[in-house]
Amino acid sequence: MLGFLRSLRRKRLLANNSIPDRAWQSLLATAPTLQRLDPSQQARLRELALLFLHEKRLEPAGELQLTDAMRLRIAALAVLPILELGLDLYDGFVSVIVYPGEFVVRNREHIDEAGVVHTADDVLSGEAWERGPVVLGWTDVDASGRGDGYNVVIHEFAHKLDALDGVTNGIPPLHRSMRTRAWSEAFQQAFDRLNAELDRDEETWLDPYAAESPAEFFAVCVEMFFEVPDTFAARYPEVYGQLAAYFRQDPAGVT
Repeated sequence: MLGFLRSLRRKRLLANNSIPDRAWQSLLATAPTLQRLDPSQQARLRELALLFLHEKRLEPAGELQLTDAMRLRIAALAVLPILELGLDLYDGFVSVIVYPGEFVVRNREHIDEAGVVHTADDVLSGEAWERGPVVLGWTDVDASGRGDGYNVVIHEFAHKLDALDGVTNGIPPLHRSMRTRAWSEAFQQAFDRLNAELDRDEETWLDPYAAESPAEFFAVCVEMFFEVPDTFAARYPEVYGQLAAYFRQDPAGVT
C-alpha cells in the first residue's frame, strides 16, 4: 500500500512539475558525463533528479549559499548510478549536507596494521554516513561530471549503495541474475593488481586511494565506470562487466 501511494505521489509530482529547459541544458553543457546518455536516458534522468530534489533535503553548511543550479548538479549526478535501479535505493537517508569546499572531521580514529588506534583530524571532500546523510564539498562537486575520471558525488552515493545490506565491503546487494563469486573474483583480482603496482612504486591509472579498502576500491571504480567508461572497460574489463550488470547501464557500449 505504501509503495502504491508513493508511486502515485511521484506520478502526480512529475505531471505537475518539471526542471526548466534552460536549467537542464545549462547543466548538460558543463557535465560531459551526462551528455553521454541518449535522449531517452536523459529524459528519465531529468525526472529522477526532480524526484530526488523533492524527496531529499539539500542543506548548505559553512555559510554556503546553495543555488538552484547547484542543487540540480548534485541531484543529477547522484541519481545517475540508479537510473535503471530506482530512487527507492536511496530510502535510507534524507539529507545531503554541502560545504563550500573540503571539510574537517575531527578526532577520527584509525586502526593501523598492528592494531594500534590513532586519532587525527581528516580533511575530506565527501563522506557517506552509513546511517545518516551524505556530506559533500561544493568545490569538488563542481569538478565532478566533467568526464575526466573524478566524481565525488558518484563516489559517495556508491558507498550508500554498498551499505544497503548493512555491510560496507565493496559488494552491494546484487541482482538475482548475478553471482557473488564472479563479482568477488573480478574485484579481488583488480584490487590485488592495484596494490601490487603500488608495492612496486609504479604510477597507477586508478587513484591510489582505491587501495585503502575493498569499499573504497568499489567507489573509485564506480567513478571510473561513469566518468571514463571506455578507458575503464579496456583496462578492467571484468570489473566493468560486473558493474554494467549491476547498474544495468553500459556507458562504453561494450557489453
